[in-house]
Amino acid sequence: MKYLRHLMAMVVLCTTPLLTSAADTPDTKDAETQTAEQFLASLSPRHGKVPLPGDIASLDLSKEFYYLTPKDTEKLLTEGWGNPPGFTTLGMIVPSDVSPLSAEGWGVIISYKNDGHISDEDAAKIDYQDLLKEMQAADEEDNKERKEQGYGAIHLLGWAEQPSYDAQSHKMYWARELKAEGAENNTLNYSIRVLGREGVLELNAVASMQDLPTIKREIPKVLAFTNFTDGNRYADYNPSTDKLATYGLAALVAGGIASKAGLFAKLGVLLLAGKKFIVIGVLAIAAFIGRLFKKKS
Repeated sequence: MKYLRHLMAMVVLCTTPLLTSAADTPDTKDAETQTAEQFLASLSPRHGKVPLPGDIASLDLSKEFYYLTPKDTEKLLTEGWGNPPGFTTLGMIVPSDVSPLSAEGWGVIISYKNDGHISDEDAAKIDYQDLLKEMQAADEEDNKERKEQGYGAIHLLGWAEQPSYDAQSHKMYWARELKAEGAENNTLNYSIRVLGREGVLELNAVASMQDLPTIKREIPKVLAFTNFTDGNRYADYNPSTDKLATYGLAALVAGGIASKAGLFAKLGVLLLAGKKFIVIGVLAIAAFIGRLFKKKS
């Protein structure tokens, strides 16, 4: 428990690369710089137009960003940012003007969820303040269960950026401000969703709350160059053959199918957003699932 609380310093304390420490060598600065350079040189950034795995979507990157493959993404998450292995992604978008190993480093993790075609008919009807209250109430209920399982509470303080949906491009983004028990600072959970024919492309910004101005400035660019390929776009949906999701935009913001899947799924939704938060998410989910199966046995 002490170890978990220590980890919950999470994103806002910035990412500390697993590089040579100050006490390791006499010429620490040069060693650290060289080690960081070697690590970054081991990655293979891609620029320009990049098809994502499975060719379901593509990125058309400007020089301001580059793309990392799923393999390089896991390498950065584990070796660079100190998270456990095992994340399944479609890759990662990283800004070109800042090292991902620096305190200011950030990126956008890409994944895909094929729960079915999500109807946007409820877009104009959603009261996001009411939705926020419902999410906060649900989180408080979950916190009781978290504490019973030996984990610290996580509080949803409010919108860092209220949900916004573009009906023409079928793209949506929002941001939540979170407070973890024992953490000195608050955490930013920035989410981007691109609706497609049979699922949704999920982009989760990995940053600290202090990075909100930067993320807000850069998110429109990320939204612009991320699109489904022909045949997989929202307009390509065929109600006769394609699966329809069991939830709409309101539930997508609240956690989608996770809202019906129980605590461990919600942990993943909330905790994927931060560099050190990812560690907590994986550890907590693994422990909870283990205990869950023991109880069932």
